[in-house]
Amino acid sequence: LVRCRHLQYAEFILNARGLKLYTYRWIPKDEPIALIFLCHGYAMECSMSMKGTATRLVEAGYAVYGIDYEGHGKSAGLQGYVQSFNNIVDDCSDYFTSICEKPENSGKQRFLLGESMGGAVALLLHRKKPSFWDGAVLVAPMCKISDEMKPPAIFVSLLGTVSRMFPTWRAVPTQDIVKIAIKTPERREEVRCNPYCYKGRPRLKTAHELLTASLDVEKNLHQVSLPFLVVHGGDDIVTDPSVSELLYESAASRDKTLQLYPGMCHALTSGEPPESINLVFSDIIAWLNSRAMDRLAMLEMEAKSRHDVRFMVSHDKH
Repeated sequence: LVRCRHLQYAEFILNARGLKLYTYRWIPKDEPIALIFLCHGYAMECSMSMKGTATRLVEAGYAVYGIDYEGHGKSAGLQGYVQSFNNIVDDCSDYFTSICEKPENSGKQRFLLGESMGGAVALLLHRKKPSFWDGAVLVAPMCKISDEMKPPAIFVSLLGTVSRMFPTWRAVPTQDIVKIAIKTPERREEVRCNPYCYKGRPRLKTAHELLTASLDVEKNLHQVSLPFLVVHGGDDIVTDPSVSELLYESAASRDKTLQLYPGMCHALTSGEPPESINLVFSDIIAWLNSRAMDRLAMLEMEAKSRHDVRFMVSHDKH
């Protein structure tokens, strides 16, 4: 276990397949309001590329946990290689559940926060355990890969066959995602210089897994039933904002909120100018606080009610 400053901790764990995965957690000094679990995007990682998100959330009073997927960040596996999207979901589910089951976390609310591909991971975690999660924040979620980002139609039609033959080949034609996802040059340079962010062409199997997962999520938007906030940039050409609108319209959730930001691109929480990032986080934290504070108020009322009942019983006996 490696202890970092400001109550930040990093740790390697073993997954069910015996691979070492890198995990990170940010813990407030006071009792946390609730637990938040980060699901990062494709080719990204938690400890550096999502540090800004985690820092804002922990400063707002939440305990924040993240994990680098297999083949991502500091975790084991071929960099940028997604052999199985289901394995990513299972690894996240196992680790996040283990945190929730710790005695000190008993009774605490559990929220997911997924960015881009991580949005699809969050929705599939919810599908895996429909009643386990108290809510999700979905940042430009990969409910559908935009048409601008898809490779040519003939390539897509052959992808399944070719990816089985040459799964790790970096042969998928694509645009410069860093350039089109991130608006500010400083943030682009930061990602390009981060050795734990994969910057090569997508591998064949990876592209097939991401495409299959996005189609699965898009087809089953009506199954989403947990409370959620979805935030999306109106000018995003990496993931399709119109499908976030469809998620909002189709989901069975009673508590659902959609926030579109005209003029913003894909990397809402890190790649926009500071004033835009502040606006996005203001909306995210306000949404989380509203759900968490309502729950805390309800628990306090229940505790007071139990105390009043005990007091009345004791008073009657005397």
